[in-house]
Amino acid sequence: MTEPCDLTAVQARQLIGTKKLSPVELVESCLRRVGEVNHAVNAMVAVDEQGARKAAKEAEAAVMRGDTLGVLHGLPIGIKDLDSTAGLVTTFGSPLYKDNIPEKDDNHVADLRDAGGIIFGKTNTPEFGAGANTRNAIYGATGNPFDPTKSAAGSSGGSGVVLATNMVPLATGSDTGGSLRNPAAFNGIVGFRPSPGLVPNSRRRLGWSGLSVLGPMARNVGDLALMLSAMAGDEGVDPLSYTLPDMDVRRGMAWHEAIDLSCLNVAATPDFGFAPTENHIREVFASRIAALSPLFATVEDKSPDCTGSDEAFEVLRAVSFLAGFSDRLKKDPNSVGPNVRADVERGWNYSAADVARASVLQTDIYQRWQAFFASGTDIILAPAITLSPRPWSELAPSEIDGKPTRTYFHWLANAYAVTLPGHPALSLPLGVDKAGMPFGLQIVGPRGGDALVVAVAAAIEAAVAGDATLARPVPDLAKLRAAPPISGMPGFLSFD
Repeated sequence: MTEPCDLTAVQARQLIGTKKLSPVELVESCLRRVGEVNHAVNAMVAVDEQGARKAAKEAEAAVMRGDTLGVLHGLPIGIKDLDSTAGLVTTFGSPLYKDNIPEKDDNHVADLRDAGGIIFGKTNTPEFGAGANTRNAIYGATGNPFDPTKSAAGSSGGSGVVLATNMVPLATGSDTGGSLRNPAAFNGIVGFRPSPGLVPNSRRRLGWSGLSVLGPMARNVGDLALMLSAMAGDEGVDPLSYTLPDMDVRRGMAWHEAIDLSCLNVAATPDFGFAPTENHIREVFASRIAALSPLFATVEDKSPDCTGSDEAFEVLRAVSFLAGFSDRLKKDPNSVGPNVRADVERGWNYSAADVARASVLQTDIYQRWQAFFASGTDIILAPAITLSPRPWSELAPSEIDGKPTRTYFHWLANAYAVTLPGHPALSLPLGVDKAGMPFGLQIVGPRGGDALVVAVAAAIEAAVAGDATLARPVPDLAKLRAAPPISGMPGFLSFD
């Protein structure tokens, strides 16, 4: 018999709404799943058992009274540990905040509660989200559910793993250099980086920078669309969420529109012309494009001109870390780990002229992307990430196919190529690679084409549903139940 926690979010919400599933049953099922497998992967790092049970009972009572129910009513949600949650510990992956209990939710967490979601617990993240290997010095490393010795990516790695193992049906994430898409690809789930401002972000320090966004993560596209309907909005907490006066054009948008793939002209690129993508991933990507090509009107091997992407992203990313951590490092350089230190120190070495040049490069890249889409491309397909999961004991890849990487985040270039022009992108699981690890296809839309990206992802997901080689891979839960605790592995709590 299927456990309630194994239901999709859409299925569970429908059953709750028709009084065929109690939110209490669903929460208890999720708690059992955490108890069964979390020791092997260390993804759910703080569970609010008392709060979740209380919210579930209240949700059940609302159903029985016949109240109007929110779109997420009764659904447990994993919240990334960069997101502040009222009354629930929020550490940002840093020992500095190990006892931090926020008094209020971040804006998007409050929106999820308002939609009926149950804040179930916190998912692991690298320290302050710096890096795409989910390790920190307070909770330790998160292992990949397909092989706990390997990386779950990040920075939303904990969210990716709790979804893959069905600990919860939905989870939050954020994305600067791919932190929604990277863990989605590594763990075989769906992660969506929306256009900047689509999901209001109350915590972005550089309010007019579109590098960092918030977004939904789920096991399938339908679930993701359901969650996105509660997250998208027009709210003054985020300068990029502006709209026409007194008109909320985002909240309540439809995210389930069907699309005919045979009408689309597709550009396929393994590397956007510059990303250091390993040959293994290039070969897997080529096989996926060969399998999907009959679905589309045309598929051409081409890419927008991304010249200057490495330089622009390195500088602008460093500026964002200066905004958040420069003063702290000046007071105590040892108060943070190596990734944050490297980012801030890189920023200290840049001049205002460097920042101006990076901003101009970003604008040039954006304009070239607009010309590329205007020339007849509807969608870009690319690998979500440049390599197959490696051991989490490797803080970051120092080389790819024998060639040194530029920075500890250079291996995310297939993702940050899309971050710079601000286009929406989604990572869709499409089977496994040659090492038996999940492969994520990145679907990139035109400027503002968020609904198009979601629709294309849903259509591809439906088209490959019966193909064992292309459908979403599922980890072996029995193997995880029997696995030893990841906390016993060497280096579990260390950055080095």
